[in-house]
Amino acid sequence: MPVQRLKEYLDREGVPYTIVTHPPAYTAQETAAAAHVSGQELAKTVIVKMDGRMAMVVLPANHRVDLNHLKHAVGADRVEFATEEEFASAFPECDLGAMPPFGNLFGMRTLVEDDLALDETIAFNAGSHTELMRLAYTDYERLAQPEIFDGPERR
Repeated sequence: MPVQRLKEYLDREGVPYTIVTHPPAYTAQETAAAAHVSGQELAKTVIVKMDGRMAMVVLPANHRVDLNHLKHAVGADRVEFATEEEFASAFPECDLGAMPPFGNLFGMRTLVEDDLALDETIAFNAGSHTELMRLAYTDYERLAQPEIFDGPERR
């Protein structure tokens, strides 16, 4: 079952979505393979600390967070990965590592790498390691209201 708070939010807003059940997977690439979703379409959520405050970074599963690039892209003085111990209590309904990319539902700033905005749909963990949600990217952007940042250039 997807995170109840997210499901209720999407239902209340009349946003159509699909739930994809898959075998347990714990990394973004494993999840993409298990759910038969491309690594570009699957969004992964990474929690960072930006100038001492928790923030959610959302990027394609086949990308990595470049902390130095992110720091400059969003104008932060300091960016570092948050530890699970630091953010676990913010997501009581979620399996660790399976947080949906709606920081607004968890009182967190949400930053999305611009490559995700190029896709018509977005797929993401729905709070567990066995379910994804898929919905139109435009609906995601309207509801999550993320800040879009330029991803690092491909090497």
